[in-house]
Amino acid sequence: MAKAITLLESTRTDHRAQGDELLTALLPHTGKALRLGISGVPGVGKSTFIETLGLFLIAQGHRVAVLAIDPSSSVSGGSILGDKTRMEQLSVQERAYIRPSPSSGTLGGVAEKTREAMLVCEAAGYDIVIIETVGVGQSETAVANMTDMFVLLQLPNAGDDLQAIKKGVMELADLVVINKADIDKNAATRAEAQITSSLRLLGQHGNPDHAHHNEALWHPKVVQISALLGQGVDGFWAAVAEFQRLQTANGRLATRREKQALSWMWERIDAGLKQAFRQHPQVQGLLPSTLADVAAGRLAPSTAARNLLLANTR
Repeated sequence: MAKAITLLESTRTDHRAQGDELLTALLPHTGKALRLGISGVPGVGKSTFIETLGLFLIAQGHRVAVLAIDPSSSVSGGSILGDKTRMEQLSVQERAYIRPSPSSGTLGGVAEKTREAMLVCEAAGYDIVIIETVGVGQSETAVANMTDMFVLLQLPNAGDDLQAIKKGVMELADLVVINKADIDKNAATRAEAQITSSLRLLGQHGNPDHAHHNEALWHPKVVQISALLGQGVDGFWAAVAEFQRLQTANGRLATRREKQALSWMWERIDAGLKQAFRQHPQVQGLLPSTLADVAAGRLAPSTAARNLLLANTR
């Protein structure tokens, strides 16, 4: 598995061709796992929560794969990849697999090849795949576009009422988890009430796709837990199971995966076009002088971009 994911993450042309063959061979064996995206601000306790959840699921007979995305330095380009050391108990479990990967400058809280790595884990027989993001702000929501359920971790006393209703990452969450609820129970209860109210507002009561009276639809919920003490994990998993049951019954889980597959295709097309553009002989010949002109202020960046795009068509 580790070698397969490393192959898929490689940028070498020959490795990419081998990776495509590997994915095609694995595809019939994928799609049977529940895909969970775990996100939240740095320090909210994502790694602790995932370890506690993973141990809980293994005790119930599941096989758990964790894809932990670590931020890459914008200065050195390196990455610590230390998430595995935070999950000491889970990492030694025979029915668990943990793979840290660098974000390598990819925005959105995930790595470029996270989707491919997820398929490898599914083909290897892991029935629950958890993706841990680097730690997101309000706009980093890429993980919601590759998982069945997007879980957002929040802290008590982490913002006011206005903060809770800001659009972005909050309105994409299927389940909001208030972690470290044991530190200040009153603050956790207030946060739960504020976020629940905000989710109802963001859910647009008048929209038939979010109608709260329709019991066949999933409506985002808020739960309190203490990952460190192992409190509330059973309630969290009960909510996940209810989400999976409803979304499978009403067909929205299948529709979500179809949209994600098409989105993935277009994303790779965009990346491929950018790479082909940079490798075009006319562009490579024009690029040094254009960069010098833009840096010296002799040429507007927008004009330079148009000139290079025109060169790509010659």
